[in-house]
Amino acid sequence: MVLKIFFPTCCNTADSGLLIGRWIPGQDSAVVLAVIHYPFIPGQVKKYLSETQNQSQVDLAVLGSWSLPKDGQEGMDSFLKDLSTIFPNSRWLQLSREIGKRGFACQVGGTDKKDQIIFIHYDQRKVMLSQLHPIHEESPGEESSELRAVFHTVAQSGPLFLLDRYDEGPLKLTHWQSEGREASIVVELSKQASVPLCIVLTWLVSLWQCGIRILNIWPVQFISSKMSTCVQTAYRTNHFQTVFSTKKATSHMEFMRKANIFVSFLVDMSLGLLLVSWLYRENHISQLANTLVPVADHVAKELQELLEWLMGAPAGLKMNRALDQVLGRFFLYHIHLWISYIRLMSPFIEMILWYVGLSACLGLTFALSVLSDIVALLTFHIYCFYVYGARLYCLKVYGLSSLWRLFCGKKWNVLRQRVDSCSYDLDQLFIGTLLFTILLFLLPTTALYYLVFTLLRLVVVMFQGVIHLAIDLINSFPLFAMGLRLCRSYRLAEGVKFRVLCEEPGTPLHLMMEINPLKCSSVLQRYRTPTYSCYPRDSWVDLCKKLFMGELIYPWKHKTTKTD
Repeated sequence: MVLKIFFPTCCNTADSGLLIGRWIPGQDSAVVLAVIHYPFIPGQVKKYLSETQNQSQVDLAVLGSWSLPKDGQEGMDSFLKDLSTIFPNSRWLQLSREIGKRGFACQVGGTDKKDQIIFIHYDQRKVMLSQLHPIHEESPGEESSELRAVFHTVAQSGPLFLLDRYDEGPLKLTHWQSEGREASIVVELSKQASVPLCIVLTWLVSLWQCGIRILNIWPVQFISSKMSTCVQTAYRTNHFQTVFSTKKATSHMEFMRKANIFVSFLVDMSLGLLLVSWLYRENHISQLANTLVPVADHVAKELQELLEWLMGAPAGLKMNRALDQVLGRFFLYHIHLWISYIRLMSPFIEMILWYVGLSACLGLTFALSVLSDIVALLTFHIYCFYVYGARLYCLKVYGLSSLWRLFCGKKWNVLRQRVDSCSYDLDQLFIGTLLFTILLFLLPTTALYYLVFTLLRLVVVMFQGVIHLAIDLINSFPLFAMGLRLCRSYRLAEGVKFRVLCEEPGTPLHLMMEINPLKCSSVLQRYRTPTYSCYPRDSWVDLCKKLFMGELIYPWKHKTTKTD
C-alpha cells in the first residue's frame, strides 16, 4: 500500500509545530495545508480548527507534527510526538527535515511500517487559484477522484488562510499567504472602495438606459438597428451592466467574462483618447475636411467616366443601345444629385468632423462605428446603383428561369414548394417564347451594369467589413485571459504533471506536482466574449450564389447576429 502526502512547498522551511490538513476519505492520501508554530496552546488550536471547519465545510484536523531542528529546541521531537494523545487520530504523521537535505524523514503512527510513502509537493497558491477542478462542476452524488479532492480541499480552505492575513492572531501559521499581509490589506481596501463606486455607476447606467428607451419606438428602432453606432452603444450598455454589477461572480467563467470586458473597455478607452489627442493636435481635423471634399468629387468624377464608358462600347461589347442609354442617363442623374449634395454640405464638413472626433472619447470602437456609418452615407449612391442593377438583373434571371420551365412543360408549385409538370396552350407557348427572347437579348446589357455596380458595392462592403472586424476584435478578444496566460499561466490550468524532485537513500520518494496551462488557442476559444456583429457572415458559396441570382447585399442585417 502507498501512502501519498501532499505537502505545500511554502512549508519546507517552516518552524517546528503541528501539521494542519485533511485525510482524503476513501484514499490513502493526506493533504497538508499549514503548519502551526510552537509555542501554542492545544485548547486554542482545537477552537481554531472548529471555527475554521464551520466556515470552510472541510474536515480539518491535526495530521501530525513537523520538526525542523534549530538551536535551543532539543527534545522538540519527543514533545511533539506526545501531542498525539491530545489530538487523537488514527494516523499520526511525524515529519522531520535535517538542514542541508531536501528529503523528509517520515514516521507514521498507527499503520503498517511496510507502507511505502510518497511526498507530492505542490505550490499552494497555484493549486488554490488554478480553478482546475471548480467546486460547482462536481455533482453531489458523484464520487470524487483523488486529485479532484486535493484541489477541492485547498480551494475550500480559504478561511484557514485568512487568519493572519491582516493582523497577528493567537496562533502563528505558515502557508502561502504568510508573507503577503501588506498586499492583502491594499487589495481588501480596494475591494471595499469599489462597492460604492459600482453602485453609483450602476445608477448612472440605469439612467442612461431610461434615456435610450426612445430607441425602442418603431421608426427610431428601425433606423437605429441599421446604424453601427447605435448597435455599439447598446452593446457597451450591456457591458456596463455586467461589469458594474455589485453581485459577486459566482463562477470562474463569470469572473473571467467580467474581467475580459473590463480590460477590453479600458483598452478601448485608451485607444480612443490617443485618437482624440492626434485629431485635435496640429489641426488634423481641418486637413481631413479639406481632403474629404476633393476625394468625394474625384470619386463622383470617376463614376461619371465609368458610366460614359458603359454607355459606349465597353471592351468592344455590342450592347442594346436603347436600354444602355436609358440606364446610363438614369445613373448619371443620380451622380449629379450626389455632387450637388456634397457641394451643399462642404461648408459644414469640418464642424461635423469636429463633433464626430469627440465620439472617440467613448472609445475607439465608437469612432470606428461612426466611421462605418459615415462611409455608408458617403457611398449611399453606390448602394442605390447596386440596388437598381440587382433588382433589374434579378427580375430578368427569375423571368428567364420561369420561362425555361414553361418550355420544359413544368411550373413552380407555390403551395408545395416544388416543380410540377404542367401542360400549356399554344398561345401560352408563343407569348412565352417572345418574352424569353426579349429577356435573353436584354440580359447582357443588364448583367454588365449589375457586374460593375456589384464590384463597386463589394469594395465598400469589404472596407466596412474590415472596420467591423476591428470593432469585434476589440470587443471580443480576451485580453485579461491572454494576460493571465502569459504572466500567471497557472490561473488557466488544463492538467497536472509530476516530476521527480529528489530521491535520496533512506528517505521517501519526493515528487513535484506542476500545473499545465491552457494553450493560447484554447484560451481564445473558451474565454472569448460573445459579440453582436452587424455584418452577415455568409460562406463564399452562399455569397457567390447571392451574386449570381442577383440577391441584395445589404450594408446591415435587419437583426444583429450573435457570434460565439
